[in-house]
Amino acid sequence: MKTMRELLKWAEDYALENGKEDSAVKLLLMHVTGKESYEILADMNMQVPVEQVEEFERCVKTYVEQNIPVQHIMGYETFFGHKFIVNDDVLIPRFETEELVANVLSTYDDVFDGAPVKVVDVGTGSGAIGVTLAVEEPNMEVTVTELSEAALEVAKQNASNLGANVTFYQGDMLQPLIERGLKFDILVSNPPYIPLTEDVDPLVKDNEPHLALFGGEDGLKFYRQILKDAHKVVNEKNIIAFEHAYNHKEAMAELVKQHFPNSKFETLKDLNGKDRMTIIINN
Repeated sequence: MKTMRELLKWAEDYALENGKEDSAVKLLLMHVTGKESYEILADMNMQVPVEQVEEFERCVKTYVEQNIPVQHIMGYETFFGHKFIVNDDVLIPRFETEELVANVLSTYDDVFDGAPVKVVDVGTGSGAIGVTLAVEEPNMEVTVTELSEAALEVAKQNASNLGANVTFYQGDMLQPLIERGLKFDILVSNPPYIPLTEDVDPLVKDNEPHLALFGGEDGLKFYRQILKDAHKVVNEKNIIAFEHAYNHKEAMAELVKQHFPNSKFETLKDLNGKDRMTIIINN
């Protein structure tokens, strides 16, 4: 048998030697042993059962040698404290998107002061944004849209697992909402925003759906599409919130001014100090 310390040391060295993230193997160790990060730190000298050692070594080799994301190996990602199923049909939720959810909840409190509201998450993917909002704020009646039927199935499963009451529509961006004449108080979206010409880490490019990654020549295709038609699906008093690339602050500001010239809006930085979110308020 091996100790927790020996296993972690081997895996981290192996990952780094092969150009992989050493932090990723710790997630795999947590997954295989069923322990939280603080428990692993406290149990570094503990002997790990042979079957767990073998499973951990298999998972690490799959990550390092086959270039498979650890989230796909585990089958889930933790988002906003909730476990979300992920596979190669959906984008793996990122930390930055947790910040978008937190800012939507905060802005909702400021603008709507706890009143019941209708919320739509456009291009939901795994359901991370919409399902989390439904779980975290009971006064939000949440609808989501998604073009990919396979992704929508993942989102439905996540909503079911977390007991979230969410309405699902398959279709392109706002189209299912416009067709049904639906109106919302809050529109939130984290659409694909990587420019087609940009180099992407093979771990991402080879494993995550391109439909969820690329946003046209300049990465702004879907923001233009949403903002052009947003007036058709939002009520007069509304919040529109986006996650976007850190270098799109000025371009997003221009789009907002073009389509919502009388709105208040601000760009918020993520925890890394990058311009990551634009929040638009019309009231």
